[in-house]
Amino acid sequence: NYISGDQGMADYSSCSTENRSLFTPCAACKFLRRRCLEDCLLKPYFPPNEPMKFIVAHKIFGASNIIKLLQELPATQRADAVKSLVYEANARMRDPIYGSAGVISHLHDQMTKLQAQVALTQAHISNLQSQNANLMTLIPKQQSLSDHYYPFQDSTPLSHDDDTDIWHLGETTWESFWS
Repeated sequence: NYISGDQGMADYSSCSTENRSLFTPCAACKFLRRRCLEDCLLKPYFPPNEPMKFIVAHKIFGASNIIKLLQELPATQRADAVKSLVYEANARMRDPIYGSAGVISHLHDQMTKLQAQVALTQAHISNLQSQNANLMTLIPKQQSLSDHYYPFQDSTPLSHDDDTDIWHLGETTWESFWS
């Protein structure tokens, strides 16, 4: 636990009297119930306010394996190694058989399904664009056809009294033949 002044039960000769009142053991040493020295290898990576980080890593890999791994690595790579250990330990807790490989496999399957869905959607869009282009080529043709079949469509309607009435067109011509 916390060490305050001369009330500590264990011998902390490596700590000065001033530092003992401010010194808090790291989460690893606290969990393992051992003395945490100022130069503790685990202290920078397992702070006292994040105990679960060490507990999970310890449960999967063991404290001695974590310490051995960190001792073999250069100091510049240790923080990343601890992050990886904690991530893999959490993945193993969720999926004891596959661990993080199970997460990767699941994400790969999702990606494959989404890529297939994107391909289908793109094919559908292409099909719709083709249909739209075909319809656009028909619209001007339909307009010219309607002009051909319905020449009086835009003109004013003919009345019965009009001289150019199609119903009585040629009556005067026929009358001349009969008279």
